[in-house]
Amino acid sequence: MNRRHDRNHTVSHKFATTLAIIAAFWLGTVSAWAQGSEFTSKAKHAVLMDAASGAILYQQRADELAPPASMSKLMVLTVLFKAIKNGQLKTDDEFLMSEYAWRKGGAPSGTSAMMVPVNTKAKLSELIQGIIIQSGNDASIAIAEGMAGTEDAFAAIMEQEARKLGLAKSTFRNATGLFHPEHLMTARELAILARHLIMEYPEEYKIFGQKEFNYRKHRFINRNPLLFQGFDADGLKTGYIKESGYGMVGSAVQDGRRLIVVVGGLGTAEERRDEAKRLLEWGFKSFTEFKLFDAGETVGQARVWGGTQMYVSLTGQGDLAVILPRFPANQKLRAEIVYKGPLKPPLKKGDPVAKLRVTSSSNAVNEVPLYASEDVPEGGIWRRGIDSLMHLALRWVPL
Repeated sequence: MNRRHDRNHTVSHKFATTLAIIAAFWLGTVSAWAQGSEFTSKAKHAVLMDAASGAILYQQRADELAPPASMSKLMVLTVLFKAIKNGQLKTDDEFLMSEYAWRKGGAPSGTSAMMVPVNTKAKLSELIQGIIIQSGNDASIAIAEGMAGTEDAFAAIMEQEARKLGLAKSTFRNATGLFHPEHLMTARELAILARHLIMEYPEEYKIFGQKEFNYRKHRFINRNPLLFQGFDADGLKTGYIKESGYGMVGSAVQDGRRLIVVVGGLGTAEERRDEAKRLLEWGFKSFTEFKLFDAGETVGQARVWGGTQMYVSLTGQGDLAVILPRFPANQKLRAEIVYKGPLKPPLKKGDPVAKLRVTSSSNAVNEVPLYASEDVPEGGIWRRGIDSLMHLALRWVPL
C-alpha cells in the first residue's frame, strides 16, 4: 500500500491475504495466456471500460484532449434526454430547421445531414434518430437552437452538464463536433459519458441499436459498423474530421456483461471498426470478476479527526468484487484506500467515505466505494486538540 499523508494507507490483513491468493492463481496460469497482459491498440487514444463497475480494463493516452468530432453529439443527447426525463420536452414536440442550421449542418454544408428542408419542422423523435443513426449536424443544431436559442448558448449548457457529470476536461463550442480548436474531449470522459447514457436512459439508449431510419424520401443506415458485424453491439457513435482522424464510442454485451470501448485517431474507417471490435473481443475474453471480501467484512480503516475515535472501519456495500485480467502471467496488483482526509465527524454508518483502488500491472484499474461501518460522533475539545497536534506532527491538515 502507498503511504500518503493526505490519504489513508491502512488495509486489513484479510485484504493482503486475498491478493496473495489471486497472485498465486495467476502465476500458475499457462504462460501462453501472457498475451492478455500485452495487448496494444493501434488507436492514438483508447479506453475499454466495464460498464457495470466503471473499471478501466485498458487505456492508452486516455486523458489527452483531442477533437471528438461527432462523438461529442453524445453530450447533445445527454442534455436532450435529461430534458425529456424532467418533463421539459416531449418526443412529439416540433423543432424548426432554421436557415442557419440548414446551411451549417444541412444539405448545403456537405457534412452528415438528416436533410430536413429549410424552414420546416421535424418532430423531436425524428431529430433524435437523425442524430444517432445519420449523425445529422442539421438535427443537432436545430435541437440546440430550439432548447437554448443559439448554438453557442447550447454549447455552454453542454459544458455545464459535463462538469455535473464529473467530466473535468471536456470543452464544447458547438453541437455538431465540427472542428473548433476549443471543442475537445478525452477518451476516458467519452467512456464515462457513454456509461451515463446507458445507465441513466435505458429506454432512449435502445435507439442506438436501431440499424436504419426512414425520413421523407431518405433511408439512413446506422453509421456504427459494429451493428453489422455479427457481434453483440448496440451502440453508440462514430466520428470523423480530418483534425481528429477516425474515432468511435462503442458498446456490446456478452453473457450479461457490458463493455464500453473508445478509440480515436485512426487512419481509416476500416481501422476504426476493426480496432473497436478487437478491443471488445479481447475484453470479453480476458477479464473476469474476483470477489475480495464478503458483505460486511472490514477492508481497512480511515483516520478521523476530532471524533470519539481515531479510526473508522470501512466495508463494501454487499460483496466487494473487482474486474481483473483472467489469464495474465506474472501480473502484480497494487491496492490502496483513497479518500480526502482525515475524515471529519459526525460520520454515520453507511456514509460513503473512501474508495478501494486496485490496479494491475497491465493497467486495469478498479475503484470500489467504501462505507463507514459505524457511527463516529464528534469528540470533545480535548480530543480535537490532541488530533490537531498529531496532524501537525504528521503534516496532516484537517479539511
